[in-house]
Amino acid sequence: MLTNNEHPTEPRTYRNYYNNLMKKLAIPKLKYHCARHSFATRCIEAGCDYKTVSVLLGHSNISTTLNLYVHPNMEQKRRCISKMFKSLSSRKETAGTEGILDV
Repeated sequence: MLTNNEHPTEPRTYRNYYNNLMKKLAIPKLKYHCARHSFATRCIEAGCDYKTVSVLLGHSNISTTLNLYVHPNMEQKRRCISKMFKSLSSRKETAGTEGILDV
């Protein structure tokens, strides 16, 4: 964990802070990494750009973020297919009677 101090912070310091915060807020026990994963997933679902999420998580490479946290759900898959069909439909209309994209 990077800080502005010249000496590294003991990892247990963060764990203790996190556990105390969860207790104070009356949030059920949840491992820190699970909370981190949920945060990243919700950011991406909310439409945050991948690079920003990657920076917030401290990943040195955006591919780490993409591989760990970007998992399209069924609704996202449906929207993608719908966009593709709309695109094909509009191309067919602009192609006129040439029959280029006849299905």
